[in-house]
Amino acid sequence: MQVHELSQNNSIANKFISQLRDVHVQKDRMRFRRNIERLGEIMSYELSQELNYQKQAIETPLGTSEIAQPDNEVVICSILRAGLPLHQGILNYFDDAENSFISAYRHHPDNDENFEVLVEYMASPSLEGKTLILADPMLATGKSFSNVLKAIAPMGKPAKIHLVSVIGSSEGIEFLKTEFPENSKLWIATIDNELDKNGYIVPGLGDAGDLCYGQKLQH
Repeated sequence: MQVHELSQNNSIANKFISQLRDVHVQKDRMRFRRNIERLGEIMSYELSQELNYQKQAIETPLGTSEIAQPDNEVVICSILRAGLPLHQGILNYFDDAENSFISAYRHHPDNDENFEVLVEYMASPSLEGKTLILADPMLATGKSFSNVLKAIAPMGKPAKIHLVSVIGSSEGIEFLKTEFPENSKLWIATIDNELDKNGYIVPGLGDAGDLCYGQKLQH
């Protein structure tokens, strides 16, 4: 799996990443969601350069112009609930894509730091031969992406898989390299090196779902 990290090169993306991490800016949920959406847009632009293109004749008021346009069948699959603003950012650029939604959450059966990732809901079109974009803002252990890959297997085999995330851990990325096809690509805003004992990214930014939509009752 190839990894493309936005923060390796200075760009406006750094501003959005810094605001996502900042405990003072995080209090503004609308800005938090919008910054995730913005990063989804930036990574979609970068990702778009990997698609297949065909020239099409476009009629203008004064003549005809040939413009290369993507001809991939794209499906965007986001992991609920934190994936929703990232999904919207990607959809802003791939506005004719099909859409898939899946739940994946950490279940602590013994009420301690040990957890398993459970998938309980999925709505998806066929993925056979299509370009699949999997979106989840936080890539910690990598178990959510891995379990989602297994859950969507009955939907068909994609021609290519792109993963899009905002913040990830080095450990989680190394795990995904063993789980996803070699030609898969990860587009990520920035990478942190540490996971704590609970499997959270350090320094990270906290719980993206709670920061987007408010705290939830644990179950």
